[in-house]
Amino acid sequence: MKKQDMNRDWIATARTLSQALPYLQRYTDAIIVIKLGGHAMGSDEGMETFARDVVLMRQVGINPVIVHGGGPMINAMLDKLQIESTFVKGKRVTDEATMNVVEMVLSGSVNKKIVQAINQQGGKAVGLSGKDANLITCDQTDPDLGLVGTPTEVNPSVIRTLIENDIIPVIAPLGSGRNGETFNINGDTAAGAIAAALKADRLLLLTDVSGVKNADGDVLTELKAEQIRNMTADGTIAGGMIPKTETALDALEGGVRAVVILDGRAPNACLLELFTEHGAGSLIRLN
Repeated sequence: MKKQDMNRDWIATARTLSQALPYLQRYTDAIIVIKLGGHAMGSDEGMETFARDVVLMRQVGINPVIVHGGGPMINAMLDKLQIESTFVKGKRVTDEATMNVVEMVLSGSVNKKIVQAINQQGGKAVGLSGKDANLITCDQTDPDLGLVGTPTEVNPSVIRTLIENDIIPVIAPLGSGRNGETFNINGDTAAGAIAAALKADRLLLLTDVSGVKNADGDVLTELKAEQIRNMTADGTIAGGMIPKTETALDALEGGVRAVVILDGRAPNACLLELFTEHGAGSLIRLN
């Protein structure tokens, strides 16, 4: 690269940092809950970039809390162990054998991969699940689905303790039942419940789509809760976007200031959302 081109790059970088100042000030001490979907962790390079962004957020005074999924990794392990799955209304039944694999993958390999990636970038991350320190208590969602849980109580004291000690929590979406059961929780649902319990400033749902789209297929950058309800009723919001927007509405009603649905595969997605004027994905507010 020519020296002149390098100077241009440095000037552009300095300008970007300067323009980010108001946003850096805006989010000082803010709690940002980030749901990292399984599809968003597809490559080592993507994981490294995500980890670096999270460490940068902590460095500038933001308190990131990571809640992760791991569906593709669970599916791969079930196939490897030749454990056949049954489905009810398109949803996997989580029996005892499946639950053992889910916990092994989520609390084990996936959780520790994220923790390691953050630590390698100079952060201090600690992995836990919703079973630790009574973080998430669940009721069974539907007996037909087996060990699938819906959060009924969230005790975020352990998360606050980690935050106060400059530690980044990385949470696997598992919970405890009232009779000692282990429940698998939808990752978005777990993130929304944790964000509400923390009264987070933002909940970022990193997924494999660019945001909420209108009937013409264009991403809507800002929406109100009423628009979400209307678009769901008329079928504009459909399929896998429905549970994500339902999570967003529940989180907002629980006290989260705003929710963003964005493409976690895009480089620096979190930084673009928090530190630029145009943001990334779809920002959803209550009103």
